[in-house]
Amino acid sequence: MTISLYNTLSRRTEAFVPLDPSRVTMYVCGPTVYNYIHIGNARPPVVFDVLASLLRRHYPNLVYARNITDVDDKINNAAAAAGVPITEITGRFAQAYRDDVAKLGVAPPDVEPHATAHIAEIITMIQRLIASKHAYEAEGHVLFHVASYPAYGALSGRDPDELIAGARVEVAPYKKDAGDFVLWKPSDETLPGWDSPWGRGRPGWHIECSAMSEAHLGDTIDIHAGGVDLTFPHHENEIAQSVCAHGGKPFARFWLHNGMLTFDGRKMSKSLGNVLQLHELLKKHPGEALRLLLLRGHYRQPLDWSDAALTQAVRTLDGWYGVLRDLADVSASAPVVPAAVEAALCDDLNTPQALAELSQLADAARRATGDDRIAAKAALVGGGALLGLLQQDPEAWFRQGNPGEEVDAAMVEALLEERRAARAGKDFARSDAIRDQLKALGVTIEDSAQGTRWSVVKA
Repeated sequence: MTISLYNTLSRRTEAFVPLDPSRVTMYVCGPTVYNYIHIGNARPPVVFDVLASLLRRHYPNLVYARNITDVDDKINNAAAAAGVPITEITGRFAQAYRDDVAKLGVAPPDVEPHATAHIAEIITMIQRLIASKHAYEAEGHVLFHVASYPAYGALSGRDPDELIAGARVEVAPYKKDAGDFVLWKPSDETLPGWDSPWGRGRPGWHIECSAMSEAHLGDTIDIHAGGVDLTFPHHENEIAQSVCAHGGKPFARFWLHNGMLTFDGRKMSKSLGNVLQLHELLKKHPGEALRLLLLRGHYRQPLDWSDAALTQAVRTLDGWYGVLRDLADVSASAPVVPAAVEAALCDDLNTPQALAELSQLADAARRATGDDRIAAKAALVGGGALLGLLQQDPEAWFRQGNPGEEVDAAMVEALLEERRAARAGKDFARSDAIRDQLKALGVTIEDSAQGTRWSVVKA
């Protein structure tokens, strides 16, 4: 199948053909590690994790890079407020990010470059930009001169003058033009800094990604992805400095941007008090349910978050895992990715359609009989795998409950054994009392031809 992707740069859906099929390159903007991320920040790693899985089916030698920004003024402020070294903040929250997205079923990238490990590359790129007259030094700063790059604004599709007028840009006397952006800025003794030809300082935000992408993926990459909020100025500035540093070569051939999350129809913001940290959500809800919720809308569209939607995600997984639980007696066979699921994802990563196909596969597996149950199970597990879903043991899913609300499985089994004995002795009052006791613990039981099965109710 041909993979088609909507390219923000061209504003149309295009067939994806890599520069080099033997080494496909993708770069996704990662976190600035000064705090836990909110649930909206989790959408890019989840969405583009699915894209990476799809790409690997077609191009096994994908090189997927997702960076860590570990030098930034927000980090400096967080470290100062806590009275700790910068590295204590960045180390803690970088690991928290890895741990939390892993609980969403996100696989690690092939490359995870850190900005502070690429200072030499950043300085070298800035030197090239100065030499080619695209950047200039002023009062310890180095700035990119936007007017030197006529194509500036092509990604966001707006006139450069309008972009600059509508942006929150620092108007400083050392700038040639108000829209010029910082590549390097000075650091005093209270701030992290590195020696450079322009004095002790630290890199600006935008130059980091250009230098790290060049170092690990090359001058021109196949796919650059991130949230739509990064289109301007971050990605616009990345294009300008990368193209100019590479003598006019294209920076990224495909630009993909995911839509933002809203909360009950309103934008998530600290001022509204509706920012939900992923770290806290994972203490209360299964990571797989959060992943499903993040995939239920098309990645390019806004996605509304609600408690009802999360509950529905849990119930959907209950249904699908219930089918797999009923097929526990079916001999294991190699999972098969159904064509319909793959076709949906090849169509600009249409996860809503892929999930609809998965639901149909679950219905078909529920109705299957005889030898057809083997193929039905393989298709359901294989389709789920491409979406990063349904890879747990079904019994583990039903018995895990919500995080932090573990149930003593041995105790449950002991009560069920007592209930079986009571039923055998026709002591139905005791049998019902045990059912009620389990219900009070959040455990439901189901009597079937295969015996009694139990589940922990999830919120």
